[in-house]
Amino acid sequence: MKILVVRLSSIGDIVLASPIVRCLRQQLGADIHFLTKEHYFALVEASPYIEKVHAYVDDDALLLRLKQEQFDHVVDLHKNIRSLRLISKLGVPKTSFGKANIQKWMMVNFKFDLLPRNHIVDRYFEAVAPLGVYNDDEGLDFFFAPTRQPDGMPQANRLAFAIGAAHATKRLLDEQIIEICSMMRHPIAILGGQDEARLGKHLAEHYPHVTNFAGQADLQQSAAIIDKAGLVLTHDTGMMHIGAALKKPIISIWGNTIPRLGMYPYYPSSSEVFTRRFEVDRLSCRPCSKIGYAKCPRSHFRCMKDQDIHAIVNCCNEFLSDGTAS
Repeated sequence: MKILVVRLSSIGDIVLASPIVRCLRQQLGADIHFLTKEHYFALVEASPYIEKVHAYVDDDALLLRLKQEQFDHVVDLHKNIRSLRLISKLGVPKTSFGKANIQKWMMVNFKFDLLPRNHIVDRYFEAVAPLGVYNDDEGLDFFFAPTRQPDGMPQANRLAFAIGAAHATKRLLDEQIIEICSMMRHPIAILGGQDEARLGKHLAEHYPHVTNFAGQADLQQSAAIIDKAGLVLTHDTGMMHIGAALKKPIISIWGNTIPRLGMYPYYPSSSEVFTRRFEVDRLSCRPCSKIGYAKCPRSHFRCMKDQDIHAIVNCCNEFLSDGTAS
């Protein structure tokens, strides 16, 4: 059996699709192909469960290449206009899952909670249930390419701090990030993209216990840094899900989004990995979006400005010192 799994973006969503790939391969013995944007190949190309990764482009050449593969089935984990249009032209059986868009809209716009009570990963398994595939409860996967680069920093007491986010309303203010770094008693590795490079450089120049990798480490290298960390501090981002895939303890900071949307760190149910969430409760405007905005739509940005920075730092320091946190 030959199956195409479709998840075009983004970092977190692709990592969250990893249990589907594993279970399809292990339970059906199927040849698994994966369709995503080329920018995200580093997330899947090292997987032992994937036979081939295809780069998504909106042209007829891709459709021809996919038809030549002669798939028996397509699992659509993206389920938007682009994926639906492409899959319909393949002319092979397909399955997908319930995205709960209406429930999310009701929660965002009216704070009326009809959201499913499970994680998005559990909902992904709706797409493969007709094939007789079930959740093996082994959590997420992340696989390293043979060229992964160790960063040489100490492991047990080092904090990996992912300071970026795709949307500003999911990210602490620069001054809050600086305050956290100034109060930490342990080595810090700063992770982020080009947008965070300047702040990362500033932090490394002003605090000797900070090493900056923002704008320097690629996805595989960033994951390797997370893998060597004693603790991961992150916003609601793809780095959070990579941390969960590597079974790392995670402290996550939530702004305009909420864990109830089903995208919190996902571990096996038997896992005893430490995880803690920080969010500003009882804000009538949360969640204001299921994804995020470039700026707070109400201009006050209390979901981040009111975060208890001292509590976050204390939690990090305590865990890195003795493996527990109050």
